[in-house]
Amino acid sequence: MARSKSSGRWLQEHHKDPYVQRSRAEGYRSRASYKLLEIARADRLIRKGDVVVDLGAAPGGWSQVAAELAGDTGVVVASDILPMDALADVHFIQGDFTEEAVLAEVLAALGARRADLVMSDMAPNMSGIRDVDQPRGMLLAELALEFARSTLRPGGTFLCKLFHGEGFDDYIRSLRAAFGSVATRKPDASRGRSREVYALARQFRG
Repeated sequence: MARSKSSGRWLQEHHKDPYVQRSRAEGYRSRASYKLLEIARADRLIRKGDVVVDLGAAPGGWSQVAAELAGDTGVVVASDILPMDALADVHFIQGDFTEEAVLAEVLAALGARRADLVMSDMAPNMSGIRDVDQPRGMLLAELALEFARSTLRPGGTFLCKLFHGEGFDDYIRSLRAAFGSVATRKPDASRGRSREVYALARQFRG
């Protein structure tokens, strides 16, 4: 089937994207790696020995960065409904983390440890219809926050992709109720026309 003009333009832009080209040259799995790298460096997000959970991990760009920064003494547990090729020092669990059996696997991988950081770069399959996409995106963010509340250590950190629109302000308020510090980040690697922003919530009250 022939590609539409819009999808053809997207592919052309994608291949010319400097972050896509850079990720190929530097061995990262996706351009999204640079979003996390920028936030991590600016905010000292991941330290050696940290326990990190990556929700919606495939294809593994964020997990790859987390494993590098957490080092040999760290723990990275990743989950996605999509398959993901194995990564050194990353424990990957395929499935929906909101399902009891998959959640049990994630918790088993953590063991007795509580997470220092829960992060989510999840996004819905975009239809292009904002009134449909926005609620789907906010639902994923709500599910990630619910997971973070149940697994973070007191004082821990939560990083989550959001999209500006309906529900955004309410979500930020819910973060402020659970964390001592809440800020937003728009990494340079985010596409300029994207409504995405990252909520960075620190000092989980437990």
